[in-house]
Amino acid sequence: MKDGLEPSSVLLCDAYRYWLDRCRDRAMPSRSDIDPVEMVGFLPNVALLDVKWDPMDFRYRVIGTAIDYHSSATHTGEWVSEIPGRAPPSSVWDNFLRVAETGLPSDSAVPYVGPHKDFVKTAQITLPLSYEGQVVDMLLLVVDYIRYKLPETPDQCR
Repeated sequence: MKDGLEPSSVLLCDAYRYWLDRCRDRAMPSRSDIDPVEMVGFLPNVALLDVKWDPMDFRYRVIGTAIDYHSSATHTGEWVSEIPGRAPPSSVWDNFLRVAETGLPSDSAVPYVGPHKDFVKTAQITLPLSYEGQVVDMLLLVVDYIRYKLPETPDQCR
């Protein structure tokens, strides 16, 4: 994988391979290289964010149905700087900023704080997009939801 990135789930690996394929000989693909029809396996888990450079901020342009389902609120159209728990200083903000500034993808795990109590964390991959190939102008975020692992047999509960 590029730059030693090791996505932690099959869903994230599929998204990362898709992004890598769209890079071709460039550092990163552009938004026009991304086709939702080709992303059926992970499209519900995708969010697309605009990157604003001055002042730095990120706006949720599109949020997939799986992300909306697992969230306590819908954030489509909102700026990350205005969302409690995601505004700086936060690990979410730091991850988006790192990807925007370096142009390199990033994988991370974030504790799950949504409405469904059977999930323990999210695994995420944040992938940069650039219209002209150098400056990141969008982020492609893919989120997988990790459940608490329950014992497979009653004996494992003891």
